[in-house]
Amino acid sequence: MTFRLALLNLTRNMRRTLAVLLTVALGSGSLFVFHGFNFGIMNQYRENTVHSRYGHGQVNTLGYRDLVYEKPWEHWIGGWSAVATQLKEIPGVKQIFPRIGFYGLLTNGQISVSGRGQGVDGLEESKFFTNLNIEEGVALSDQPDGMVLGKGLARSLDVKVGGRVTVLVNTVNGTMNGGDFTVVGVFHTGAKEFDDAVFRIPLAQTFKLLDTDRVESIAIGLNDEKDWGNVVTSLKSHWPELEATPFAVLDKVYYQNSVDWLKSQFGVIQVIILTIVVLGIFNTISTGVLERKSEIGNLRANGESVRDVLSLLSLEGLALGLIGSGCGLLIAWLFNVIFLKNGILMPPAPGLTRQYHVFIEFEPMMGLWAVLMSSFTALVATIVASNRVARLPIAEALRSV
Repeated sequence: MTFRLALLNLTRNMRRTLAVLLTVALGSGSLFVFHGFNFGIMNQYRENTVHSRYGHGQVNTLGYRDLVYEKPWEHWIGGWSAVATQLKEIPGVKQIFPRIGFYGLLTNGQISVSGRGQGVDGLEESKFFTNLNIEEGVALSDQPDGMVLGKGLARSLDVKVGGRVTVLVNTVNGTMNGGDFTVVGVFHTGAKEFDDAVFRIPLAQTFKLLDTDRVESIAIGLNDEKDWGNVVTSLKSHWPELEATPFAVLDKVYYQNSVDWLKSQFGVIQVIILTIVVLGIFNTISTGVLERKSEIGNLRANGESVRDVLSLLSLEGLALGLIGSGCGLLIAWLFNVIFLKNGILMPPAPGLTRQYHVFIEFEPMMGLWAVLMSSFTALVATIVASNRVARLPIAEALRSV
């Protein structure tokens, strides 16, 4: 009965009720959008790292990444086909990508530059590494003599799609070897140091160039980032001579450092927004309660106790908080779906040289947090203001206008 009366009271003065609901809706909606924007940026960073360069992580021989070897190829993964087959059987593993990294001299007959090569399974990688951003031509797939170049490297060589490039390398035996390739694509990941130096050629051609049957690493694509623990556990059990490294460690400078920096920055901004929202809701609701001194005086004169009055007004405040925050979340969601469905074009982020779209991505927990915060603030504001007014002498409350 008390809750029903509280809801009916909200309809008695629609101007005051709408003002409170609008304040709560704007506060909860703005917090919801801000969280979604932050979440979208973090996801964009992660997706760019995972689907342009590293996958969800990679496998190397134990200690390979931490030590410098005179002959690193002696510490590459032998019998990698059997390892790759068993890796595919790990729950959560979607794809595996054997790779070889090497340095070589590239020439188009007139210009020669050094580059950092990657021998990859182009057909498999083209299905997963969708953020490599092929600006010209096509991605490397099943072309037997195909090559893709980073944008900066292609500019240095002055070659375009269809051009021929010769790659000269030292084999693992110390002899010189070379091969001719056709440029099929030019990519732009946004990471300048990568785009200025890296080229990719088919793994089969890399085996011939380097005169080896080993791979340096095996990158892994997962169904979900949470499945990485399965890979680590399986490696420790079946291949103690191998180790798995997640993408956040592989790309610490660009990904992990950037994410840590952004989280700290967003934390400060969130505190500022939260303070403004809380004060706005608190002020609006408190003002509304203080305007009802005469009404509260009548309740007291009719025999209602201070506790009864506080209970009634608290339920009103809680109802305003729940309804207002719910409306705020709905408005924020509709605004995102209608006006921001293509994302927000952002300037190049730290460590990148290209623009990218950030999508506001909402999570249920974000919405629940915004509702709870707004409702709690509305409830506390109502209790504080109501307690002050309900304890006024009845005569003084009745005289208020």
